[in-house]
Amino acid sequence: MSVRSLTSSMASPERWEAVPLAPADSIFKLTAAYKADPHPDKINLGVGAYRDNENKPWVLPVVKKATEILANDPTLDHEYLPITGLPEYTAAAARLVFGKDSPAIEEERVASVQTISGTGANHLGALFLSKFYGWNEKRVYVSDPTWVNHHAIFPQVGIPVSTYPYYDPKTIGLAFSGFLETLKNAPARSVFLLHACAHNPTGVDPTREQWSAIADVMLEKGHFAFFDSAYQGFASGDLERDAWTVREFVRRNVPLLVCQSFAKNAGLYGERVGALHVVAPSKDGAARIKSQLSVLARAEISNPPAHGARLVSLILNNDELFAEWTRDIKTMAGRIIDMRKELHRLLTEELKTPGNWDHIVNQIGMFSFTGIGPAQSEALVEKAHVYLTGNGRISMAGLNTHNVRYFASQLDKAVRGTL
Repeated sequence: MSVRSLTSSMASPERWEAVPLAPADSIFKLTAAYKADPHPDKINLGVGAYRDNENKPWVLPVVKKATEILANDPTLDHEYLPITGLPEYTAAAARLVFGKDSPAIEEERVASVQTISGTGANHLGALFLSKFYGWNEKRVYVSDPTWVNHHAIFPQVGIPVSTYPYYDPKTIGLAFSGFLETLKNAPARSVFLLHACAHNPTGVDPTREQWSAIADVMLEKGHFAFFDSAYQGFASGDLERDAWTVREFVRRNVPLLVCQSFAKNAGLYGERVGALHVVAPSKDGAARIKSQLSVLARAEISNPPAHGARLVSLILNNDELFAEWTRDIKTMAGRIIDMRKELHRLLTEELKTPGNWDHIVNQIGMFSFTGIGPAQSEALVEKAHVYLTGNGRISMAGLNTHNVRYFASQLDKAVRGTL
Protein backbone atom coordinates (compact mmCIF):
# COMPACT_ATOMS: atom_id res chain seq x y z
CA MET A 1 0.00 0.00 0.00
CA SER A 2 1.34 3.42 -0.95
CA VAL A 3 1.97 6.13 1.60
CA ARG A 4 -0.75 8.16 -0.08
CA SER A 5 -3.41 5.43 0.15
CA LEU A 6 -2.43 4.59 3.75
CA THR A 7 -2.75 8.23 4.73
CA SER A 8 -6.10 8.45 2.96
CA SER A 9 -7.36 5.35 4.81
CA MET A 10 -6.22 6.62 8.18
CA ALA A 11 -7.79 10.03 7.61
CA SER A 12 -11.23 8.84 6.48
CA PRO A 13 -14.04 9.88 8.83
CA GLU A 14 -16.06 7.33 10.80
CA ARG A 15 -19.24 6.42 8.90
CA TRP A 16 -20.69 4.00 11.50
CA GLU A 17 -21.37 1.39 8.82
CA ALA A 18 -20.73 -1.44 11.29
CA VAL A 19 -23.47 -0.27 13.70
CA PRO A 20 -26.44 -2.64 13.36
CA LEU A 21 -30.02 -1.39 13.45
CA ALA A 22 -31.49 -2.27 16.85
CA PRO A 23 -34.97 -3.82 16.96
CA ALA A 24 -37.79 -1.56 18.17
CA ASP A 25 -38.92 -1.96 21.77
CA SER A 26 -41.78 -4.45 21.67
CA ILE A 27 -44.13 -2.51 23.98
CA PHE A 28 -43.60 0.84 22.26
CA LYS A 29 -43.98 -0.87 18.89
CA LEU A 30 -47.29 -2.36 20.05
CA THR A 31 -48.51 1.06 21.20
CA ALA A 32 -47.58 2.61 17.85
CA ALA A 33 -49.57 -0.07 16.02
CA TYR A 34 -52.57 0.57 18.29
CA LYS A 35 -52.47 4.31 17.64
CA ALA A 36 -52.35 3.75 13.88
CA ASP A 37 -55.33 1.36 13.92
CA PRO A 38 -58.58 3.13 12.91
CA HIS A 39 -60.85 0.33 14.22
CA PRO A 40 -63.50 1.77 16.60
CA ASP A 41 -63.31 -1.14 19.06
CA LYS A 42 -59.53 -1.35 19.35
CA ILE A 43 -58.10 -1.95 22.84
CA ASN A 44 -54.55 -1.37 24.06
CA LEU A 45 -53.69 -3.93 26.73
CA GLY A 46 -49.94 -3.60 26.33
CA VAL A 47 -49.30 -0.23 27.96
CA GLY A 48 -47.90 -0.26 31.49
CA ALA A 49 -49.68 2.88 32.64
CA TYR A 50 -52.95 3.48 34.46
CA ARG A 51 -56.02 4.57 32.53
CA ASP A 52 -59.33 5.71 34.00
CA ASN A 53 -62.71 4.26 33.03
CA GLU A 54 -62.75 6.53 29.96
CA ASN A 55 -59.39 5.14 28.84
CA LYS A 56 -57.66 8.43 29.66
CA PRO A 57 -54.46 9.10 31.62
CA TRP A 58 -55.40 10.13 35.16
CA VAL A 59 -53.61 12.97 36.93
CA LEU A 60 -54.13 12.22 40.60
CA PRO A 61 -56.10 14.98 42.38
CA VAL A 62 -53.43 15.08 45.08
CA VAL A 63 -50.75 15.63 42.45
CA LYS A 64 -52.76 18.56 41.06
CA LYS A 65 -52.89 20.06 44.56
CA ALA A 66 -49.17 19.57 45.15
CA THR A 67 -48.41 21.09 41.74
CA GLU A 68 -50.44 24.17 42.61
CA ILE A 69 -48.65 24.53 45.93
CA LEU A 70 -45.27 24.38 44.21
CA ALA A 71 -46.35 26.83 41.51
CA ASN A 72 -47.28 29.37 44.15
CA ASP A 73 -44.22 28.94 46.36
CA PRO A 74 -42.12 32.11 45.95
CA THR A 75 -39.11 30.50 47.63
CA LEU A 76 -38.58 27.85 44.94
CA ASP A 77 -35.77 28.21 42.44
CA HIS A 78 -34.14 26.06 39.75
CA GLU A 79 -30.81 25.47 41.45
CA TYR A 80 -29.17 22.04 41.40
CA LEU A 81 -30.29 19.46 43.93
CA PRO A 82 -27.61 17.63 45.90
CA ILE A 83 -26.03 14.76 43.94
CA THR A 84 -27.90 12.20 46.03
CA GLY A 85 -31.20 14.04 45.66
CA LEU A 86 -33.68 16.09 47.66
CA PRO A 87 -33.02 15.01 51.28
CA GLU A 88 -36.61 15.42 52.51
CA TYR A 89 -37.76 13.30 49.56
CA THR A 90 -35.31 10.43 49.98
CA ALA A 91 -35.90 10.28 53.74
CA ALA A 92 -39.69 10.15 53.29
CA ALA A 93 -39.40 7.59 50.49
CA ALA A 94 -37.33 5.35 52.77
CA ARG A 95 -39.94 5.63 55.53
CA LEU A 96 -42.65 4.70 53.04
CA VAL A 97 -41.06 1.43 52.00
CA PHE A 98 -39.37 0.39 55.26
CA GLY A 99 -41.91 1.82 57.73
CA LYS A 100 -41.52 4.93 59.87
CA ASP A 101 -40.52 2.80 62.89
CA SER A 102 -38.04 0.64 60.96
CA PRO A 103 -34.96 -0.22 63.05
CA ALA A 104 -32.84 0.17 59.92
CA ILE A 105 -33.94 3.79 59.62
CA GLU A 106 -33.72 4.52 63.35
CA GLU A 107 -30.18 3.12 63.39
CA GLU A 108 -29.27 5.13 60.27
CA ARG A 109 -28.37 2.00 58.33
CA VAL A 110 -30.15 2.95 55.10
CA ALA A 111 -28.23 4.67 52.30
CA SER A 112 -30.82 6.42 50.10
CA VAL A 113 -30.23 8.14 46.78
CA GLN A 114 -32.71 9.78 44.40
CA THR A 115 -32.78 8.12 40.98
CA ILE A 116 -34.30 8.48 37.53
CA SER A 117 -37.41 6.49 38.48
CA GLY A 118 -37.26 2.73 39.04
CA THR A 119 -35.19 2.09 35.93
CA GLY A 120 -32.49 4.43 37.20
CA ALA A 121 -32.61 2.76 40.61
CA ASN A 122 -32.16 -0.66 39.01
CA HIS A 123 -29.24 0.62 36.98
CA LEU A 124 -27.52 2.40 39.87
CA GLY A 125 -28.05 -0.59 42.16
CA ALA A 126 -26.64 -2.95 39.55
CA LEU A 127 -23.67 -0.66 38.91
CA PHE A 128 -22.93 -0.43 42.64
CA LEU A 129 -23.05 -4.21 43.07
CA SER A 130 -20.90 -4.73 39.97
CA LYS A 131 -18.17 -2.59 41.50
CA PHE A 132 -18.40 -3.40 45.20
CA TYR A 133 -20.28 -6.65 45.93
CA GLY A 134 -18.21 -9.62 47.12
CA TRP A 135 -19.22 -12.03 44.38
CA ASN A 136 -18.53 -15.76 44.42
CA GLU A 137 -19.88 -15.79 40.88
CA LYS A 138 -20.72 -12.50 39.19
CA ARG A 139 -24.30 -13.17 38.13
CA VAL A 140 -27.83 -12.01 38.93
CA TYR A 141 -30.80 -14.36 39.03
CA VAL A 142 -34.08 -12.93 37.73
CA SER A 143 -37.51 -14.55 37.57
CA ASP A 144 -38.66 -16.32 34.42
CA PRO A 145 -40.32 -14.17 33.17
CA THR A 146 -39.45 -10.73 34.48
CA TRP A 147 -39.69 -7.10 33.36
CA VAL A 148 -37.87 -7.17 30.03
CA ASN A 149 -35.60 -4.24 30.96
CA HIS A 150 -33.94 -6.30 33.70
CA HIS A 151 -32.30 -8.33 30.94
CA ALA A 152 -30.87 -5.14 29.44
CA ILE A 153 -29.79 -3.31 32.59
CA PHE A 154 -27.50 -5.86 34.23
CA PRO A 155 -25.35 -6.88 31.21
CA GLN A 156 -24.75 -3.16 30.57
CA VAL A 157 -22.78 -3.04 33.84
CA GLY A 158 -21.03 -6.37 33.35
CA ILE A 159 -23.36 -8.66 35.30
CA PRO A 160 -24.56 -11.77 33.41
CA VAL A 161 -28.20 -12.76 33.89
CA SER A 162 -29.61 -16.19 34.72
CA THR A 163 -33.23 -17.05 35.44
CA TYR A 164 -35.01 -18.93 38.18
CA PRO A 165 -38.36 -20.74 37.68
CA TYR A 166 -41.24 -18.48 38.61
CA TYR A 167 -44.30 -18.81 36.40
CA ASP A 168 -45.86 -22.25 35.95
CA PRO A 169 -47.96 -22.27 32.74
CA LYS A 170 -49.70 -25.48 33.84
CA THR A 171 -51.20 -23.86 36.93
CA ILE A 172 -50.93 -20.24 35.72
CA GLY A 173 -49.39 -19.70 39.15
CA LEU A 174 -46.09 -19.73 41.00
CA ALA A 175 -43.47 -22.39 40.24
CA PHE A 176 -42.55 -22.35 43.92
CA SER A 177 -40.62 -25.61 44.23
CA GLY A 178 -38.42 -24.75 41.25
CA PHE A 179 -37.84 -21.27 42.67
CA LEU A 180 -36.69 -22.72 46.00
CA GLU A 181 -34.45 -25.29 44.32
CA THR A 182 -32.64 -22.58 42.40
CA LEU A 183 -32.15 -20.60 45.62
CA LYS A 184 -30.69 -23.70 47.29
CA ASN A 185 -28.43 -24.70 44.41
CA ALA A 186 -27.08 -21.25 43.50
CA PRO A 187 -23.57 -20.42 44.72
CA ALA A 188 -23.47 -18.85 48.19
CA ARG A 189 -23.86 -15.06 48.25
CA SER A 190 -25.72 -15.02 44.92
CA VAL A 191 -27.84 -12.00 44.00
CA PHE A 192 -31.55 -12.64 43.40
CA LEU A 193 -33.78 -9.97 41.90
CA LEU A 194 -37.18 -10.11 43.58
CA HIS A 195 -40.39 -8.22 42.78
CA ALA A 196 -41.60 -6.71 46.05
CA CYS A 197 -45.27 -6.95 45.02
CA ALA A 198 -47.44 -7.15 41.90
CA HIS A 199 -44.96 -9.21 39.86
CA ASN A 200 -44.39 -7.83 36.38
CA PRO A 201 -45.42 -9.37 34.01
CA THR A 202 -47.36 -12.25 35.60
CA GLY A 203 -49.29 -10.67 38.47
CA VAL A 204 -48.38 -13.79 40.49
CA ASP A 205 -46.98 -13.09 43.97
CA PRO A 206 -45.76 -15.57 46.61
CA THR A 207 -47.88 -15.87 49.74
CA ARG A 208 -46.46 -14.60 53.02
CA GLU A 209 -45.67 -18.18 54.01
CA GLN A 210 -43.79 -18.68 50.75
CA TRP A 211 -41.91 -15.42 51.20
CA SER A 212 -40.85 -16.61 54.65
CA ALA A 213 -39.52 -19.84 53.15
CA ILE A 214 -37.66 -17.84 50.51
CA ALA A 215 -36.08 -15.70 53.24
CA ASP A 216 -35.05 -18.88 55.12
CA VAL A 217 -33.03 -20.13 52.15
CA MET A 218 -31.55 -16.72 51.39
CA LEU A 219 -30.27 -16.48 54.95
CA GLU A 220 -28.91 -20.03 54.87
CA LYS A 221 -27.02 -19.37 51.65
CA GLY A 222 -26.02 -15.78 52.37
CA HIS A 223 -27.82 -14.55 49.25
CA PHE A 224 -28.49 -10.88 48.50
CA ALA A 225 -32.03 -9.64 47.74
CA PHE A 226 -32.28 -7.04 44.98
CA PHE A 227 -35.86 -5.80 45.42
CA ASP A 228 -37.67 -4.01 42.61
CA SER A 229 -40.58 -2.14 44.20
CA ALA A 230 -42.52 -0.43 41.42
CA TYR A 231 -46.08 -0.95 42.66
CA GLN A 232 -46.31 -0.23 46.40
CA GLY A 233 -49.94 0.68 47.11
CA PHE A 234 -50.88 0.17 43.48
CA ALA A 235 -51.09 -3.61 43.92
CA SER A 236 -53.63 -4.00 46.71
CA GLY A 237 -54.59 -0.38 47.37
CA ASP A 238 -52.80 -0.60 50.73
CA LEU A 239 -49.32 0.92 51.06
CA GLU A 240 -48.58 -0.99 54.26
CA ARG A 241 -49.69 -4.37 52.93
CA ASP A 242 -47.67 -4.01 49.74
CA ALA A 243 -44.51 -3.21 51.75
CA TRP A 244 -44.77 -6.35 53.92
CA THR A 245 -42.22 -8.44 52.05
CA VAL A 246 -39.47 -5.82 52.09
CA ARG A 247 -40.07 -5.05 55.76
CA GLU A 248 -40.07 -8.75 56.68
CA PHE A 249 -36.74 -9.29 54.92
CA VAL A 250 -35.29 -6.26 56.72
CA ARG A 251 -36.64 -7.57 60.04
CA ARG A 252 -34.93 -10.90 59.41
CA ASN A 253 -31.67 -9.20 58.36
CA VAL A 254 -31.57 -10.52 54.82
CA PRO A 255 -28.94 -8.44 52.98
CA LEU A 256 -30.81 -6.26 50.50
CA LEU A 257 -31.40 -3.13 48.51
CA VAL A 258 -34.67 -1.68 47.22
CA CYS A 259 -35.36 0.04 43.90
CA GLN A 260 -38.37 2.31 44.34
CA SER A 261 -40.57 4.09 41.80
CA PHE A 262 -43.38 6.62 42.06
CA ALA A 263 -44.37 6.28 38.39
CA LYS A 264 -47.35 4.00 38.98
CA ASN A 265 -48.58 4.81 42.50
CA ALA A 266 -48.39 8.59 41.97
CA GLY A 267 -49.06 8.61 38.23
CA LEU A 268 -45.78 10.48 37.70
CA TYR A 269 -44.58 8.42 34.74
CA GLY A 270 -42.88 11.23 32.87
CA GLU A 271 -41.37 12.93 35.94
CA ARG A 272 -39.02 9.96 36.59
CA VAL A 273 -39.19 9.95 40.37
CA GLY A 274 -37.38 7.06 42.03
CA ALA A 275 -34.97 6.09 44.78
CA LEU A 276 -32.40 3.45 45.58
CA HIS A 277 -32.12 2.30 49.20
CA VAL A 278 -29.26 0.06 50.32
CA VAL A 279 -29.60 -1.40 53.81
CA ALA A 280 -26.23 -1.75 55.55
CA PRO A 281 -25.25 -3.65 58.72
CA SER A 282 -24.09 -0.42 60.39
CA LYS A 283 -24.37 3.37 60.30
CA ASP A 284 -20.76 3.59 59.18
CA GLY A 285 -21.41 1.10 56.40
CA ALA A 286 -24.38 3.12 55.17
CA ALA A 287 -22.26 6.28 55.06
CA ARG A 288 -19.57 4.56 53.00
CA ILE A 289 -22.15 3.08 50.62
CA LYS A 290 -23.84 6.44 50.13
CA SER A 291 -20.50 8.08 49.39
CA GLN A 292 -19.88 5.63 46.56
CA LEU A 293 -23.42 5.92 45.24
CA SER A 294 -22.84 9.66 45.09
CA VAL A 295 -19.68 9.15 43.02
CA LEU A 296 -21.52 6.86 40.58
CA ALA A 297 -24.50 9.18 40.28
CA ARG A 298 -22.27 12.21 39.74
CA ALA A 299 -20.60 10.54 36.76
CA GLU A 300 -23.90 9.64 35.13
CA ILE A 301 -26.51 12.32 35.86
CA SER A 302 -24.61 14.84 38.01
CA ASN A 303 -27.82 15.85 39.80
CA PRO A 304 -31.35 14.41 39.72
CA PRO A 305 -34.38 16.42 38.50
CA ALA A 306 -36.19 18.49 41.11
CA HIS A 307 -39.85 18.87 40.16
CA GLY A 308 -41.12 15.32 40.61
CA ALA A 309 -39.17 14.84 43.82
CA ARG A 310 -40.62 18.05 45.23
CA LEU A 311 -44.14 16.86 44.37
CA VAL A 312 -43.67 13.49 46.07
CA SER A 313 -41.91 15.09 49.03
CA LEU A 314 -44.89 17.40 49.59
CA ILE A 315 -47.31 14.47 49.45
CA LEU A 316 -45.28 12.21 51.74
CA ASN A 317 -44.50 14.86 54.35
CA ASN A 318 -47.92 16.51 54.64
CA ASP A 319 -50.52 14.52 56.58
CA GLU A 320 -53.50 15.93 54.67
CA LEU A 321 -51.94 15.35 51.25
CA PHE A 322 -50.74 11.89 52.25
CA ALA A 323 -54.26 10.91 53.33
CA GLU A 324 -55.62 12.11 49.99
CA TRP A 325 -52.91 10.17 48.15
CA THR A 326 -53.91 6.95 49.89
CA ARG A 327 -57.48 7.53 48.70
CA ASP A 328 -56.27 8.14 45.14
CA ILE A 329 -54.26 4.91 45.28
CA LYS A 330 -57.34 3.00 46.42
CA THR A 331 -59.26 4.48 43.48
CA MET A 332 -56.71 3.15 40.98
CA ALA A 333 -56.19 -0.24 42.60
CA GLY A 334 -59.92 -0.64 43.20
CA ARG A 335 -60.81 -0.02 39.56
CA ILE A 336 -58.30 -2.62 38.42
CA ILE A 337 -59.60 -5.15 40.95
CA ASP A 338 -63.15 -4.47 39.74
CA MET A 339 -62.05 -5.16 36.15
CA ARG A 340 -60.51 -8.45 37.24
CA LYS A 341 -63.78 -9.48 38.87
CA GLU A 342 -65.89 -8.46 35.87
CA LEU A 343 -63.63 -10.19 33.34
CA HIS A 344 -63.69 -13.33 35.47
CA ARG A 345 -67.48 -13.17 35.73
CA LEU A 346 -67.95 -12.75 32.00
CA LEU A 347 -65.63 -15.63 31.13
CA THR A 348 -66.94 -18.07 33.72
CA GLU A 349 -70.63 -17.22 34.12
CA GLU A 350 -71.80 -15.71 30.85
CA LEU A 351 -69.50 -17.05 28.15
CA LYS A 352 -68.58 -20.36 29.82
CA THR A 353 -65.14 -20.04 28.27
CA PRO A 354 -63.23 -23.36 28.36
CA GLY A 355 -60.62 -23.62 31.11
CA ASN A 356 -60.17 -22.36 34.63
CA TRP A 357 -60.03 -18.56 34.85
CA ASP A 358 -59.57 -18.13 38.59
CA HIS A 359 -56.07 -16.81 38.00
CA ILE A 360 -57.63 -13.58 36.70
CA VAL A 361 -58.82 -12.72 40.22
CA ASN A 362 -55.98 -14.45 42.07
CA GLN A 363 -53.27 -12.44 40.36
CA ILE A 364 -52.57 -8.92 41.61
CA GLY A 365 -51.53 -5.55 40.27
CA MET A 366 -51.56 -3.97 36.83
CA PHE A 367 -50.69 -7.05 34.79
CA SER A 368 -52.22 -10.45 34.26
CA PHE A 369 -50.98 -13.52 32.45
CA THR A 370 -54.06 -14.81 30.68
CA GLY A 371 -52.59 -18.23 29.97
CA ILE A 372 -53.18 -18.05 26.21
CA GLY A 373 -50.43 -18.85 23.74
CA PRO A 374 -48.63 -16.83 21.05
CA ALA A 375 -50.98 -17.93 18.25
CA GLN A 376 -54.05 -16.87 20.22
CA SER A 377 -52.39 -13.57 21.18
CA GLU A 378 -51.52 -12.90 17.53
CA ALA A 379 -55.11 -13.65 16.48
CA LEU A 380 -56.43 -11.16 19.03
CA VAL A 381 -54.14 -8.45 17.65
CA GLU A 382 -54.73 -9.13 13.96
CA LYS A 383 -58.40 -10.08 13.96
CA ALA A 384 -59.92 -8.46 17.05
CA HIS A 385 -57.78 -5.30 17.24
CA VAL A 386 -56.88 -6.17 20.83
CA TYR A 387 -53.23 -5.23 21.37
CA LEU A 388 -51.34 -7.42 23.86
CA THR A 389 -47.90 -9.00 24.05
CA GLY A 390 -47.20 -12.36 22.45
CA ASN A 391 -46.89 -14.13 25.81
CA GLY A 392 -50.52 -13.41 26.67
CA ARG A 393 -49.82 -10.67 29.19
CA ILE A 394 -52.46 -7.97 29.47
CA SER A 395 -52.55 -4.69 31.33
CA MET A 396 -55.73 -4.72 33.39
CA ALA A 397 -55.59 -0.91 33.40
CA GLY A 398 -56.53 -0.98 29.72
CA LEU A 399 -59.91 -2.53 30.51
CA ASN A 400 -62.95 -0.50 31.51
CA THR A 401 -66.72 -0.85 31.69
CA HIS A 402 -66.97 0.17 28.01
CA ASN A 403 -64.65 -2.47 26.54
CA VAL A 404 -64.36 -5.39 28.98
CA ARG A 405 -67.32 -7.24 27.43
CA TYR A 406 -65.85 -6.92 23.92
CA PHE A 407 -62.47 -8.15 25.16
CA ALA A 408 -64.03 -11.10 27.01
CA SER A 409 -65.98 -12.14 23.90
CA GLN A 410 -62.88 -11.96 21.68
CA LEU A 411 -60.77 -13.83 24.24
CA ASP A 412 -63.46 -16.50 24.37
CA LYS A 413 -63.32 -16.88 20.59
CA ALA A 414 -59.52 -17.04 20.64
CA VAL A 415 -59.62 -19.82 23.23
CA ARG A 416 -62.24 -21.75 21.22
CA GLY A 417 -60.32 -21.23 17.97
CA THR A 418 -63.23 -19.43 16.31
CA LEU A 419 -61.74 -15.94 16.04
